[in-house]
Amino acid sequence: MNLSMSRRAMLRGALVAGAGAVLAPTLLAGTAQAYTWSRTLKQGMNGADVTELQIRVAGWAASSASQTRVSVDGDFGPGTDAAVKRFQAAYGLLVDGEVGANTQAKLNSLEQSDGSTTHFNFSDFTDRVSGTFNGGKVSAATAKENARRCMYKLEALRKKLGDKPITVNSGFRSIQHNADIGGASDSMHLYGTAADLDVPGVANKTVYEKAETCGFSGLETYNTDHQHVDSRADLGRAWWWENGTV
Repeated sequence: MNLSMSRRAMLRGALVAGAGAVLAPTLLAGTAQAYTWSRTLKQGMNGADVTELQIRVAGWAASSASQTRVSVDGDFGPGTDAAVKRFQAAYGLLVDGEVGANTQAKLNSLEQSDGSTTHFNFSDFTDRVSGTFNGGKVSAATAKENARRCMYKLEALRKKLGDKPITVNSGFRSIQHNADIGGASDSMHLYGTAADLDVPGVANKTVYEKAETCGFSGLETYNTDHQHVDSRADLGRAWWWENGTV
């Protein structure tokens, strides 16, 4: 598919039909830094710790290509349970859907002390001109939190690609930087929820296919020099997979 850059830009920023307002993402009261789990979590529970769990297993939303995402709502329902089980299976843990000491330890092993993840840093996502999360369509704190959430989905994608290193070429963008490079006026990069990826030695089509299982609701065509992923559904947008289900 050879869409023009302007056409891709328009689609990448598309809103749900009939929706005129931007929906703000749900935020935790502070970003976890070496999270302390105080109980074993299982289906039927709710609370802030469940919300944090959902952020961390969001990349395990499906086992095959599916427009499915883990709701980050603090309620441990069937979708969260299924994601936890996929996470447990991927990391060689007991697959029981219960988030006890061993699963919690594995979740924490993917976190750095500043709240970023093992294989991704906040500097990977900051605006390439200012080096900050300032100047977008949300506050710097919200953009940074959205980037953190993206990191956990990328950790899952990395695992599914056989632990292949992933380079983030572009994460958050300020409104000015985005305009300067011809980005869509409502690009998901302006919210910190998008990333343009390069995975050396792996075809973009393969990255696209694996990303279809990671809860990413925005996927640009794999026929470019990078693979764009985003979580636009978290902001109230319609799902957009440019190549459809592959």
